[in-house]
Amino acid sequence: MIDDLERAIEAMLFASDEALDARQVASRLGGEIAPGDVRAIIQAIAARHAGSGIELVDRGGHWHFQTPADLAHLLRRERDDPRKLSRAAAEVLAIVAYHEPVSRAEIEAIRGVQTSKGTLDVLMEAEWIAPAGRREVPGRPLIYKTTDAFLQHFGLNSRKDLPGIEDLRAAGLLDPVDLAFEEAMGELDLVKDGEEA
Repeated sequence: MIDDLERAIEAMLFASDEALDARQVASRLGGEIAPGDVRAIIQAIAARHAGSGIELVDRGGHWHFQTPADLAHLLRRERDDPRKLSRAAAEVLAIVAYHEPVSRAEIEAIRGVQTSKGTLDVLMEAEWIAPAGRREVPGRPLIYKTTDAFLQHFGLNSRKDLPGIEDLRAAGLLDPVDLAFEEAMGELDLVKDGEEA
């Protein structure tokens, strides 16, 4: 049987417009229960909802209710697509996700081109990246990290769930640089051999 405390936590998580962690739930309960106990109750609620029409999911230690992915097609509505990220913004987001915390100068060094402040602003407005303090070097540049909203939007539990290089290659999203270089060098050798003949 479900007790009143479990019902209260379940209602809190269901009604919240943002994902909550165990500490936030404990504080909303007036501090009468420790975050560790809240975490155990949340996990029991998640287990009870597993396989149902709604599920309680953990995104980076923050919990929220959502519909299961296999039912998403039933709930889609036709609507205008929101503005898509520019290629520059997508590159910057990927760099921050894989190298965080990272400064603007480090982003530019990785991309090989200058990054406009507007690109960073777009990603901060989307709440996918946020300032993470300042690097302890001369000039003390601002450094950036991804946010919990980034994890939630992309369905990740943590940054460890980001695909690795081999996963991206297997999906056909990356061309091996070495192979491309070897092919280019092979074509160059063929041209030189043809000129000598």
